[in-house]
Amino acid sequence: MGNRGMEELIPLVNKLQDAFSSIGQSCHLDLPQIAVVGGQSAGKSSVLENFVGRDFLPRGSGIVTRRPLILQLIFSKTEYAEFLHCKSKKFTDFDEVRQEIEAETDRVTGTNKGISPIPINLRDIEYQIKDMILQFISRESSLILAVTPANMDLANSDALKMAKEVDPQGLRTIGVITKLDLMDEGTDARDVLENKLLPLRRGYIGVVNRSQKDIDGKKDIRAALAAERKFFLSHPAYRHMADRMGTPHLQKVLNQQLTNHIRETLPSLRSKLQSQLLSLEKEVEEYKNFRPDDPTRKTKALLQMVQQFGVDFEKRIEGSGDQVDTLELSGGARINRIFHERFPFELVKMEFDEKDLRREISYAIKNIHGVRTGLFTPDLAFEAIVKKQVVKLKEPCLKCVDLVIQELINTVRQCTSKLGSYPRLREETERIVTTHIREREGKTKDQILLLIDIELSYINTNHEDFIGFVIRRGWLTINNISIMKGGSKEYWFVLTAESLSWYKDEEEKEKKYMLPLDNLKIRDVEKGFMSNKHVFAIFNTEQRNVYKDLRQIELACDSQEDVDSWKASFLRAGVYPEKDQVNTRSQTENEDGAQENTFSMDPQLERQVETIRNLVDSYVGIINKSIRDLMPKTIMHLMINNAGAGLCSRG
Repeated sequence: MGNRGMEELIPLVNKLQDAFSSIGQSCHLDLPQIAVVGGQSAGKSSVLENFVGRDFLPRGSGIVTRRPLILQLIFSKTEYAEFLHCKSKKFTDFDEVRQEIEAETDRVTGTNKGISPIPINLRDIEYQIKDMILQFISRESSLILAVTPANMDLANSDALKMAKEVDPQGLRTIGVITKLDLMDEGTDARDVLENKLLPLRRGYIGVVNRSQKDIDGKKDIRAALAAERKFFLSHPAYRHMADRMGTPHLQKVLNQQLTNHIRETLPSLRSKLQSQLLSLEKEVEEYKNFRPDDPTRKTKALLQMVQQFGVDFEKRIEGSGDQVDTLELSGGARINRIFHERFPFELVKMEFDEKDLRREISYAIKNIHGVRTGLFTPDLAFEAIVKKQVVKLKEPCLKCVDLVIQELINTVRQCTSKLGSYPRLREETERIVTTHIREREGKTKDQILLLIDIELSYINTNHEDFIGFVIRRGWLTINNISIMKGGSKEYWFVLTAESLSWYKDEEEKEKKYMLPLDNLKIRDVEKGFMSNKHVFAIFNTEQRNVYKDLRQIELACDSQEDVDSWKASFLRAGVYPEKDQVNTRSQTENEDGAQENTFSMDPQLERQVETIRNLVDSYVGIINKSIRDLMPKTIMHLMINNAGAGLCSRG
């Protein structure tokens, strides 16, 4: 495309900008443009006025330019200005242009510098300005004109910092250095203008603007440009590059670079325009037979929008939507994460503290026995502790419902965004569906609390996953039976909270012996020279025979891992290692005080505490597993599956 074709293209792009601005949206189409950014009083307005050749921008102290200003420069024989908001009027007096800019700014932002009766601190204003600027310079189709005064450290330039956020490689940024004539004597910006300091792909251009004194003295733009030219030709640091400095060169560079930029972005622009055109043509086709005076048409359109909302809501929950979010989880995926990540995590946080649990169990046992001395582990203590743990599940369950409700409401708002053209319909749709969800919330929470109450009503110790009193089963070899009495032999061992029994085989029909765990301890046994077995022993602390005439029985395993595993099982049953018992008790006494020391010294009570702790751990695990399974099902059935249908049922 030649220069003439490009000259025709720029006005066409301007018309597209006007068309999209007039309908209040961009149609998701990024049109090529140059965005001028810079810190307060950096000289942005002066650069633009020199560029245009006329005084037309508001001036003053503080924040003067409070709205983005889009300039479209078109070659014409006569000079005039037009505003999109009053397109029929042509302004030939540029003082009137300034007044109209001020009036339109005040109309939108108010006359108080954008500060409303509600206090707004400077930080709020800074963020508002930054967000507004980023809307323009973030687009890949925008060139960034970063204006920085020369008497400021370039590394601290607000304009360059913001440009670097969206253009880290400096491919779209053009640097403009102002106030070169105000630098301290003996200093210059030569390295910056030669692109040696913080280099940009498109380089830097220096300009000299009018001072406030020049403006007050009515120094016109033409005289200012002549003074600028003289400054660069006479300054020893800049005269060698004077032909690449100044406002006329900036005009030439910007025109050339915008033209090249439009040429580069033209293919994608054409593709997006064609896509938008096809979409709009399809929409226009739907309205060809539209009759505004037909009441049935309104009813039909309303029903279609309501039905479409229901479809969109269902798709977002089920995960089959036409617009899949690739940046973050949304809709059903977020709810799924609540079910299977957040809720289990909340349950884990509710798990009991080991020391507190043991203390509670010991008190429960003692209180149930009262003045009597109990011989057996009381079932009442087990039930009391289990019920206390189950009641704690109510809080994470109700929290799970609250999290799901919040995600449902967010999904409703996302789905109603398509009704933006009908604000009252959108508001009413959100109100009806949200009310329906809140109504279902009460029923869902009641049902979940009922599930907890059901678990509390009956402690099922016959559950197939409940360990009961059996802690471990497995094969072990009694290693120290003499050859005269049959020698070493393998048996099937069953360890419970009260005893250790061994049988002929795993069918557990022929019991060989049952050894009570009272006063038992375990100790290590050195591995025999010729043996490949790993051995540990059980003995009685009161020097009594453990089995027949044996003071200890030596139990052999095939590996050290098996030995360690069996030792851990004996620990759960309250049978401690010989060497560690004293240390364990001493530590417990120091940490938990004199009261716990009372029951820690009682081996019978210790074993009962250990037994109930294991039983509670097993049973609460079963309850947690059941609740983790039933919670998503209950919420889906009572709250999610018919949430979208709430609108249709009330229509």
